[in-house]
Amino acid sequence: MYSIEEITALTGAHVLSVGKEAAQHAEVEWLLTDSRSLKFPEKTLFFAIKTGRGDGARYIPQLYARGVRNFVVSELPTEYEERYVGSHFLMTPNPLMTLQRLAQRHREKFDIPVVGITGSNGKTVVKEWLYELLRPDFAVTRSPRSYNSQIGVPLSVWLLTERSQMGLFEAGISQVGEMARLQDIIQPTLGILTNIGEAHQENFRTKREKCKEKLALFEECAALPPETELALVCNGDDALVGECLQEVGFAGTLLTWSRQDRDAYVYVCDIVGDDASTVFRFLWKGQEREARIPFSDAASLENAVSSLTAALYLGIDADAVVERLARLEAVAMRMEVKQGMNGCTLVNDSYNSDLHSLDIALDFVNRRQDRQERRLTLVLSDILQSGLSDEELYAAVNHLVEGYRVDCLVGIGEAMGRQMSQFRLESRFFSSTEELLQSGFLQSLHDQILLIKGARSFGFDRISTAMEMRVHQTILEVNLNVLVENLNYYRNMMRPETKMVCMVKASAYGAGAVEIARTLQEQRVDYLAVAVADEGVTLRKAGITQGIMVMNPEIAAFREILEAHLEPEVYSFALLEAFISAVQREGLKNWPVHIKLDTGMHRLGFHPEKDMERLVDILRNQDAVMPRSVFSHFVGSDSETFDDFTTRQFALFSKAANKLQAAVPNKILRHICNSAAIERFPQFHLDMVRLGIGLYGINPVTNQVMSNVSTLKSVILQTREVEMGETVGYSRKGKVVRPSKIAAVPIGYADGLNRHLGNGAGYCLVNGKQAAYVGNICMDVCMIDVTDIDCKEGDEVVIFGTGLPVTQLSDTLQTIPYEVLTSVSERVARVYYQD
Repeated sequence: MYSIEEITALTGAHVLSVGKEAAQHAEVEWLLTDSRSLKFPEKTLFFAIKTGRGDGARYIPQLYARGVRNFVVSELPTEYEERYVGSHFLMTPNPLMTLQRLAQRHREKFDIPVVGITGSNGKTVVKEWLYELLRPDFAVTRSPRSYNSQIGVPLSVWLLTERSQMGLFEAGISQVGEMARLQDIIQPTLGILTNIGEAHQENFRTKREKCKEKLALFEECAALPPETELALVCNGDDALVGECLQEVGFAGTLLTWSRQDRDAYVYVCDIVGDDASTVFRFLWKGQEREARIPFSDAASLENAVSSLTAALYLGIDADAVVERLARLEAVAMRMEVKQGMNGCTLVNDSYNSDLHSLDIALDFVNRRQDRQERRLTLVLSDILQSGLSDEELYAAVNHLVEGYRVDCLVGIGEAMGRQMSQFRLESRFFSSTEELLQSGFLQSLHDQILLIKGARSFGFDRISTAMEMRVHQTILEVNLNVLVENLNYYRNMMRPETKMVCMVKASAYGAGAVEIARTLQEQRVDYLAVAVADEGVTLRKAGITQGIMVMNPEIAAFREILEAHLEPEVYSFALLEAFISAVQREGLKNWPVHIKLDTGMHRLGFHPEKDMERLVDILRNQDAVMPRSVFSHFVGSDSETFDDFTTRQFALFSKAANKLQAAVPNKILRHICNSAAIERFPQFHLDMVRLGIGLYGINPVTNQVMSNVSTLKSVILQTREVEMGETVGYSRKGKVVRPSKIAAVPIGYADGLNRHLGNGAGYCLVNGKQAAYVGNICMDVCMIDVTDIDCKEGDEVVIFGTGLPVTQLSDTLQTIPYEVLTSVSERVARVYYQD
């Protein structure tokens, strides 16, 4: 932790403090560059960095409103003296360079081994695998995921603490001159140069120029102790790397690994692989050993040998290294395999596009068990980052697709079109993704493997979506305007400083979590809450950046929680200790958690009296997690009958929350109010409230619909005349007592239509009139009586919504609206609209 005075001294920034209140916000522990990632505002320093996409200074007002008081700016905001009382503004010509300078000075405090990793491909894999080889012997701090940019590197190095015994940091560049700044920050004592490929080639004249720029990470660093000698792990068989090392005058120790040179630091020989693993022998310091990795591709072998070489140099016992290599796990790839339409399998790798990644994707597909029996169609966009002429580039692409026996190539983009003569296999070319989608070609594919590979700018996610599309005439319409109205209805009951958590668990109460979360994020709610980690991961994949609480975390999902930046609820000592261990294994610190207290629900939670001393003791003696909030659940805030109990719950909660706050340095948010309590107990709002069913239009106090958000509707498939005395549906339950007109509707219990509504127990609306359900409701279809209704095939049928509130169904079923809303199946398409 640094004081503002220390930061100004380290960076040379000039501080301007606004008002006497600024003194209490004078310590900084967290650095922030993306306003959407705010977690602990009280001790956060925000850098208002200008990029090609925008100016971070735009977000100062909202960050101030959320509690941030420390800002690094190049210009003071307007009316700062009136609008930002209690704030520190650190004035500097370039906030990004100030961030880098601060991280550099922070790095200089640590006299420990620091590994710098760069290259075109494999940086993250080598970092993660080397971490697995080192972590049993060292306390390692490493780059979170792939934080390797001009912003990501300083944020990574900032994670070093007095407990760090070693650092592992990636460095990525996209143009000449960038690596020198990263070298100043990382100051590696050991370097690893991974594969030099085609990725990010567009800003370099040649591959040689890019290689030399990468090697700038390993120049002599004046800040390191004089006795520190830099060593570099690299592929001794790569002639380009060898030449570039000579040209830049590398003066350190070379730790080459080689498959050709027995005098290399590590000599690799006798490689034998199968579909699942690779066994190889290696010679090191005159001794030969055998190792196995659970991967069969060449890239994994290279990355594993680079990691092995570095681990041996860093003093890990060779036998231990071999044993740990065998337990390596795949680092999460961005490639996804999904079931598509017409029996197709979709392999979606539309994250980036270069020759090397195309090679990897084709290799992955080629090793699938079903590859030999099925055609392979490759949908490929223009490759934007090659550094080659179009003729050279697409000749190389043709070589790859022929080598991997691609059956059909679908090229998207102007460059692909210009080079179509290069390709001798079956081919189709389109100028844009939209043209392909409109052509009908995708729908003609049956029982194939479809590899979707393209640059992000081509929007290939739409291709994946089109091939996954499920056609169903039953839909759930969601009115986003009404959702926002409901949100503001409750906001108007709150103090401006009170934060809000919005519940989007159970697919946002059936409404579809992704679009609901996007709308809530636009409305700047403070937190979203899901039930399980998978729900949070889905939101992250959809681009949701808001803080996400996981209310029912499972130990098996800890990795997903950390990878997706989710914040778990913690309700027991076993869960707390397990999560602390998981965070420590990942090399992370101060991960936000939300402490749950059981004040009377007796479902989950720490006891507010018996457990507090032990809870405080555990939290004080670790730095892996940090309580971001403490909360509890009211049992009966929706009913006056339980008001005395509600008051007792609040008293228990307040006492325990205060005890926890006294033991933790950061501000802990307190929240106990649900939708009903927001309305009935404004005195209990505290720091934050949780809005659930009220957001979706159901008043939990009256059990009535306030403003309808969701409408479940279908259509009439067919009508038929049924004679009196005949029956309709399974088991002959639906006996017709008069000549009747019966309509079939494509919705059944598999869609969420409860079977207990059948046989006249419930009804739907057809053209605004009630139509009773006849007979048993089937899995995919129900029948309704439309004898007295003027209707035809294709007319709309409302299951619940405007005119037929969901509470009508819940009352009929003797349940609650929550159950009806959350029962709507995932196969029912959600359609979102705004009035």
